[in-house]
Amino acid sequence: MKKLYNNYINTFRGLSIEVWWLSLITLINRAGTMVIPFLSIYLSESLDFEKSDIGWIMTFFGLGSVVGTWIGGKLTDKIGYYKVMLYSLFGTGILFVLLQYASTFEEFCLGIFLVMLVADTFRPAMFVALSAYSKPENKTRSVTLIRLAINLGFSAGPAIGGLIITFFGYKGLFWIDGITCTLAAILLLQVLHPKKAKILDEVKVENPVSVYKDKAFWIFFVAMFIFGFVFLQYFSTMPLYYKEARMLTVLEVGLLMGFNGGFIAVFEMPLIKWLETTKNSKTKLVAIGLFLVAVSFLVLNLTTWAGILILGMFLMTIGEMIAFPFSNAFALDRAKKGNQGEYMALYAIAFSLSHIFSHNAGMQMVDKFGYEFTWNVITVLALIGVLVLLWLMAVLKKEKGTTIL
Repeated sequence: MKKLYNNYINTFRGLSIEVWWLSLITLINRAGTMVIPFLSIYLSESLDFEKSDIGWIMTFFGLGSVVGTWIGGKLTDKIGYYKVMLYSLFGTGILFVLLQYASTFEEFCLGIFLVMLVADTFRPAMFVALSAYSKPENKTRSVTLIRLAINLGFSAGPAIGGLIITFFGYKGLFWIDGITCTLAAILLLQVLHPKKAKILDEVKVENPVSVYKDKAFWIFFVAMFIFGFVFLQYFSTMPLYYKEARMLTVLEVGLLMGFNGGFIAVFEMPLIKWLETTKNSKTKLVAIGLFLVAVSFLVLNLTTWAGILILGMFLMTIGEMIAFPFSNAFALDRAKKGNQGEYMALYAIAFSLSHIFSHNAGMQMVDKFGYEFTWNVITVLALIGVLVLLWLMAVLKKEKGTTIL
């Protein structure tokens, strides 16, 4: 047992103190984002919106994310990642508190657009900061530590959120989101100020390659859009499926989604450490992860047994654990060819675009054709994403001989 514990601890060794601070800031921020997993239920139950209306609201969620991520990438290259992260956290805290007062369809569309615009300027800045604070050989594990922080927060968030909703209603969640964003900004101000933080891998390219001319990265972008489209169903249509088709309570939905974060928090770092020793390419590992996510939807249509929900969540969790860290690491490696903010913004925009189409398309399909049809379509789409990643592997092999990123 002691050896197992020591092996687990060793997977964290060698990471910089700045990466640990960035992870703690992310943990504090993410622990408060408990509104998001319950947003579709909140809009349905508290504001009496139809599924089609909820789909359009989630489209504005995605639009705000796309615009914010693009602006964040531009600002990161111009004023630096530190200022962008600081302003984003403070601004998001204020906007989350104000969002609870939106009650009409138009108000919520505008409100969620502004929240995501400000919130997602943080994403490309955080990726560039992570790269700067990490040694080259520690990039994938640094990304994994950030994800560990995200999922520790996410595992606690839905479970606590379910309890808060059960006893106090939804309004308190907006206040918690706002307060935790502000606390994260204050911590950032104290521990990662440029005068205190140590840069370990600052990349300055004399003649940067434009990300818009990088064919391989565009293929990767398409694959990440598909991955995001599929994965994000777990944050809009899936909670409604659990509640409406499988008759789970809000608390049970929170606990099931909390299982995802808790499992990742415990097992992702050792899994990534082991996968790095297998010598598989990053793109191959991402393809394996996306395939597992595809299967997680497929199994839901096989039986009415309640345990299949746990199996589906387990498969999705393993797929996510593999796909996200290695796709992040691929993007960080590729970003060294050009402006890092520009590259990491495009990587994040792939998921932001998914927000625009995924939630709305999922809601519309469920509304018109039901959950079983929707899960079949999502499964096929995920498998198409796997094929795109196999194409990317072939392009990279041709580009760099037998070496694949």
